[in-house]
Amino acid sequence: MSTLEPERGLGTGTLVEPVPQVSNGDGDHERFAHYVQKDKIMESALSGSPVVALCGKVWVPGRDPKKYPVCPMCKEIFDGIEPGPGGGDKDK
Repeated sequence: MSTLEPERGLGTGTLVEPVPQVSNGDGDHERFAHYVQKDKIMESALSGSPVVALCGKVWVPGRDPKKYPVCPMCKEIFDGIEPGPGGGDKDK
């Protein structure tokens, strides 16, 4: 048996799954706070799953959004959303 081949049936193995690239990679999205549905933010905080902003950015939140300006594309989309039945609020 070659030293480069693993021995079969002995020891344990580790399955390493690739981590998906969830950012668009253009860098501009990293400088803004984005609008995301409130329930999705809570779900992400509990599970670590990525969220999708109104502008389409996908990422796992981890920074204080108050430290960044609002994403212009998210704001434009948010401002164009009509309130649902019952008036609804357009909170972030």
